[in-house]
Amino acid sequence: MIPLETQRLILRDFVESDWQAVHKYASDHEVVRYLTFGPNSEEDTKNFLQREISLQGEKPRQHFALAVTLKAQKPLIGICRISVKDTGNKTGSIGYCFNKQFWGQGYATEAIKAVVSYGFQELGLHRIFATCRPENIASAQVLPKIGMQQEGYLREHHQKINYPKLFVHL
Repeated sequence: MIPLETQRLILRDFVESDWQAVHKYASDHEVVRYLTFGPNSEEDTKNFLQREISLQGEKPRQHFALAVTLKAQKPLIGICRISVKDTGNKTGSIGYCFNKQFWGQGYATEAIKAVVSYGFQELGLHRIFATCRPENIASAQVLPKIGMQQEGYLREHHQKINYPKLFVHL
């Protein structure tokens, strides 16, 4: 059930007032250098949030982009998402992005572990995967920590990004 809660975090649906906190990381070239978007303009970030908020009303809901906030002070520090990609085969994908001020503190691992658990327990998924560019070493180190295994490389998976690693949760 959304929101998800971990020891240090609350993962909740986005609201329009989150745009400035999202823009802080989405407009940072260092944060988005391995991603398929950005750096964002203010308009890009506002459009992203509007799209994500509109998807919250889907029936059945297939996409969960969640604001990651610290329990203590409640600042928004990043995003963690899970999307149902194939209902027949019960397959989903995950992704995450965090404000660089909060890198290296275990927040991504903690958040994505909660999202994967939600995918298996609440969404009834059978298989969950993630992709990651090979040079994104820090992000690639998170995925095995939550039980994912690298299966291979997806050549020309995205036009902007070639050769992302494919990780799956078994």
